[in-house]
This record gives sequence, C-alpha cells and structure tokens, in this order.
Amino acid sequence: MSPPSVIEQHPSLTPTTPVALSYELFPPRTPRAAESLWTTIKELETTSPDYVSVTYGASGSNKGTAIELISRLQSETTLRPLAHLTCVGNTPHELALVIGELLDIGVRGILALRGDKPKDAQPSPAGALRYAQDLIDLIRRVEQRRSALLCAGKVAVGVAAYPSRHPESPSEEHDIEVLLAKQRSGADFAITQVFFHADQYAGLLHRARRAGVTIPIIPGVMPMTSVRRLNRLGELSGVAPSAHLMDQLASASGEAEQVRIGIQATVDLANAALDAGAPGIHLYTFNEHRHALDVLDRLDLPRPNRAAVRPAPELVS
Repeated sequence: MSPPSVIEQHPSLTPTTPVALSYELFPPRTPRAAESLWTTIKELETTSPDYVSVTYGASGSNKGTAIELISRLQSETTLRPLAHLTCVGNTPHELALVIGELLDIGVRGILALRGDKPKDAQPSPAGALRYAQDLIDLIRRVEQRRSALLCAGKVAVGVAAYPSRHPESPSEEHDIEVLLAKQRSGADFAITQVFFHADQYAGLLHRARRAGVTIPIIPGVMPMTSVRRLNRLGELSGVAPSAHLMDQLASASGEAEQVRIGIQATVDLANAALDAGAPGIHLYTFNEHRHALDVLDRLDLPRPNRAAVRPAPELVS
C-alpha cells in the first residue's frame, strides 16, 4: 500500500469552509421596474455575493433585456452574473450565437435550463433542442472552440435540481437520473427549485449522492413572506407550502407581523438545508432586496472576507 500523500495527511485544509451566497434577479419590464431593480442591485452588492443569476424568458422572449442587464452588471458593478439560458424551441445555431454573445461580454457562468414549453403549442423548428442536457453539450462545444480565448476563466455550467418530483417527471428517482446525466454531460453545479419543507432538500441530497451525483447542489430559498406568492409557486412546483405557515401568515395582525413570521420560517428552512450539508444558499429575490437581506442578517454564514471594489469609471478625453 502506498503511503498517504501530503494532502491526505491534512484532510482539513481550512478551519471553516466558506458558504456560497447568491441571488436571483430577472430583467425589468418597465423603466420604473428598472429603477427599482437597480436600487436592489446596489443593496445586494454590499453583501459581496459570489454571483447573481439573471433569468431568461421562455424561448428567449426577453433575450435583449436579459443581455443588457448582464452587460451592465459586468461593467457597472462588482457582481458576477450567472446567465440563465433556456433551450426549448431554439436551434443549436441560434443558441450558439447567444452563448457566444454571453462569452464576449465576459460571462463565465451559465445556468443551462430546458425552459417552459411555449403556451401557444406552436411546433418547434426542425432540429430545436429539447433538453437541458443537450444545451450543456452545446455550451461545452462552443467553449472548446473558444478555448484559447478562455484561458483566464473557463465556463461554469449550472443546472436545475428538484427537491420534490418535477411536475412532468414519473418519479423522484427519474429526476435523479436526469441530474446524473447532466453531470455526465459537463454540469459543474446545481441550484434547486423552491421548496418549503426541511426534509425535501435533505432527501434530494441523499438520493443524489447515493446515485453518484457529486456536483454541489445549492438550495434555492425564497423569503416566505407573501401568501399570494407562496400559493402561486406552490401551484407551479406542485408542492404545497406548509399549512401551519400559511395559517400563521393569514392570521398575522399586520404586514410587519407577517414579514417577521415569514422571515423566521425562511431562516429555519435555510439553516436546515445547511445542517443537511448545503454548500451555499441561493436566494430568490423577486427583484426585492429588503426581505432577502433580512434573511441574510439572521443567517450565520461563514463568508470570505473580501471588500467590494467598484470598477473605476472610464475617463472621457
């Protein structure tokens, strides 16, 4: 038997492993929404997150505003954008152009998603991609062709994971098989869809590791302060929020009490995920910073001690 290596003799290389922190944003639809979003961005920037994800509409419906937001994040803030990209209804050629455009503006992280099927039931063009796994393959092909341009930063590819069964999936086991296939295609990490019960993330992590999924699986957590939003997301995900929490929110004496109850429930959920082994927390902000920061204030996250440094403005001659 070979003697242990120097690294094996020191399994704990650092006293505390930092926990990743990230937020999700979506492109604004109106000038007023844009103004509010940039207030949120400036507030979130002060927490020095590892990245912020920017959503992408079904079939690229908001491609222009998404890329504009990402470009501004790159040039006007210290934030690192993770660009969502959906593939359903788009051809490899169309998507390769978008991937190239993202790389050209400095993006080095892409969340590869299938995307929602078009509601108008229009047939997809010939050769259109159908699954996130196909999009991962395409991203890696584009990356390979640009390898010399990316020597200072390869592309990190993320995917979605489901703490409870995907609405179109036959079983939770099938969801894990899909996640494993995404890993084999080159996914580097996963972010979960929203969940409402502490055991859902732990169960996902257990099933995934048992099946051979080794990539980080980051829990996506939303501030649970809005009854309307919780009901809507419950419908979309097929998982009902906690009946006890919904009763507490509904019977709150006012908005302040409702927010306090929702924030505490969110903190409890995030801490349960961290206790189960989560490597980070991804906060769905809905373009609002106040409740996301309230959650963060109550979480004791070990974070890297780095100061945000804003890029210097360009000099005008």
